[in-house]
Amino acid sequence: MGIGNRRVGLLVVLALFATSAACTAGGQARTKIQIGEKMAAFTLPDVANGQPRSLDEFKGKKAVVVIFIATQCPYSNAFTGVMARLAREYAGRGVAFVGVNANKTEPTAEVAEHARSHNLGFPVLKDESNVLADCLGARVTPEVFLLDSDWTLRYHGALGGSHHPTTDPAQASDEEVRPALDAVLAGQTVAATETKAFGCTIKRM
Repeated sequence: MGIGNRRVGLLVVLALFATSAACTAGGQARTKIQIGEKMAAFTLPDVANGQPRSLDEFKGKKAVVVIFIATQCPYSNAFTGVMARLAREYAGRGVAFVGVNANKTEPTAEVAEHARSHNLGFPVLKDESNVLADCLGARVTPEVFLLDSDWTLRYHGALGGSHHPTTDPAQASDEEVRPALDAVLAGQTVAATETKAFGCTIKRM
C-alpha cells in the first residue's frame, strides 16, 4: 500500500472514530434521533476522494438535508432525479444536501460512480460499519433527515409517495419533503414531521 493510500485509510478510520464518538451521550449509544432533537456532529469520508467531510462544514446553512441512498435499490434510484433537482433548486436558498451510503454490499468506488452517473451534484459520504445509520435509526433507502439551521431534526421520512411507493422515476415526487423544507425556511412549524420511508433495507455490517 502506497503512502497516499495509507493516508486515506487513516483519514477514514479517524472519521469513523469521530462519528462513533458523536453518536454517544453520557456513555449511552444513541439509537434513533427524535423530532426536535439536535443532530450530533458527524464526520464521514467523501466517496469522491476519501477526504473526511463534517457536519460542521454546513454551519450557516438554513437547512441540511441528509438522505440515505443506495446504488442498487430500485426505490432509491427512482428518486435520484428528485434528489438532484431539489439540491439544485434549494442551493440558492441556503440549503445543503448530503447523501449517505451505509450499505456493506456497495463499495466506495461503486457509490462514487453512481453519484457521478446520476449527476447528484451534492456530496455523498460512505458510512462504513453503519455508524451514522445506527446513530440516527435509518432503516431504508431512500430515507430523509431534514435539519434546520441549528441542526435540529424537523422532518424524517420519505421524499414523497410514502402512501404509494414506486420504482418508476416518472412517478417519484417530493410531495412530502418539499412542504417540510419550505416550512423550515419560512421559520414555520412543519405540519407533517414524520412519514414512512419506504425502500430497500440498509445492508448493515
